[in-house]
Amino acid sequence: MAKSLFIAAIDKDSGKTTTSICLMHLAQKKYHRVGFFKPFGGQTLRFRRTVVDKDVALMAQVFDLKTAPETMSPVVLSTDTTHNVVDGKISPADLQEKILHAYAELEKECDFIIVEGSGHPGVGAVMGISNAHIAKLLNTPVLLVTGGGLGNVVDRLALILPLFEKESVDVRAILVNRLVAEKRERSLDYLCRALKNEPFKVIGGFDYQPILANPTLRRVSSLLGLPVLGNRRDLQKIIYRVLVGAASTHRFIELMQEPSLILVTSSRDELLVTLAHLYRMPQYRSLIVGLVISGAAPIDPITQQILDKSRIPYLRDELRTSAELYQKIDRDVSKIIADDTEKLDLIRSLAELSFDFDAIDELFS
Repeated sequence: MAKSLFIAAIDKDSGKTTTSICLMHLAQKKYHRVGFFKPFGGQTLRFRRTVVDKDVALMAQVFDLKTAPETMSPVVLSTDTTHNVVDGKISPADLQEKILHAYAELEKECDFIIVEGSGHPGVGAVMGISNAHIAKLLNTPVLLVTGGGLGNVVDRLALILPLFEKESVDVRAILVNRLVAEKRERSLDYLCRALKNEPFKVIGGFDYQPILANPTLRRVSSLLGLPVLGNRRDLQKIIYRVLVGAASTHRFIELMQEPSLILVTSSRDELLVTLAHLYRMPQYRSLIVGLVISGAAPIDPITQQILDKSRIPYLRDELRTSAELYQKIDRDVSKIIADDTEKLDLIRSLAELSFDFDAIDELFS
C-alpha cells in the first residue's frame, strides 16, 4: 500500500500547487515511484488526448509521470455538473466510486502519492465530494496549507477544522506559507503557542516570494487573449512590475529598474521608438519584458517599422484602454504552467532550503 498525504488549503490560491511541486520534487529523491492525484477539478485542458485538470497536466509534464491522465484526474467538472447532481442526473455515489477506483489503480503503481485538493476544504460539497470527504474516502492524512499571519490563520482554522472533524479526517500538520522572512521565527513561534492544544503540528513553508505570484509574458498573452508579436523566445520571462507609460519619456526610463511589462498607448510615438531602441541595448533589454500597446489610433508607419526591426515583444489591443488592461492584469493571480521554467527552477531550489521532507514523511507515515 502506497504512503500518501492530502494537500488541502484554508482557501484557494494559498499555495497548494506550489507545495505539491515541492513535495513531488523531494519525494522523487527518496522514492522510486511517486504519483500525483487530483480527485476532481474544474480548470481543465486537453492533455495526451484526454481532458484533465490543469494541475495533473502540469505535474505529468514537469515530473515525467507516465500514469494514464484519466487515472490521475478521475472527475472533471463542467459548467453544469453541480446542477446535474442536484437534478439527480449524476449520482454523488458514482463520482465517489470513480475517484476510489482511480486511486486504487494509482496505488498499484506507486510507493508515495501526493493528493491535491481543489480550492478550500468545502469545495465539492454540493456533489458529495468535498475535500474533507475525499480525504476520508481515501483514508489519507491531511497537510493543510495556510497563509502567514496569526489571527487570520487561527480564525480561519476555527471555521475549517470542523469540516475535517465531521468526517473524522486526520489533519496531521498545517504548512504556513508566505511568511515574512524577517519575522519567520517569531511568526511560527506565536502560531505554535496559539495552537498548542491542537493535535496537529505547525510547519514552516515558504517565505513570501512575490516572484511566484508574478505573471510571465505567456500568461499575460493568454489572459488578454492577444498574440505576442516580435521576439517570442522569452515568453517564460517573469514580469516583476507593470508600468503604465503616462510619464515623460525621460522620467519613464528612470522608472525601469526591474523586468517590466509596459502599457503604452499607440499615439505615444516618442516613447515607443525609445523603448524599441533600448530593447536592442544589453543593459536595458533585461528590463523590458514586453509592451502592451493600446488605443484605437493606428501606430505610425515609421514607428511600426522601428518596432518590427527591434523585435521587441508586444501585444496590440485596439479595443481596451491601458487602464482597463492594467486592472485585468493586476487582478490576475498567476498560475504556474510547465513552460514557466524560471519559476519551476526557483521552486525546486526553495524546496531544498525550506522543506524537511524526511520529517514530513515520518509525520505522515
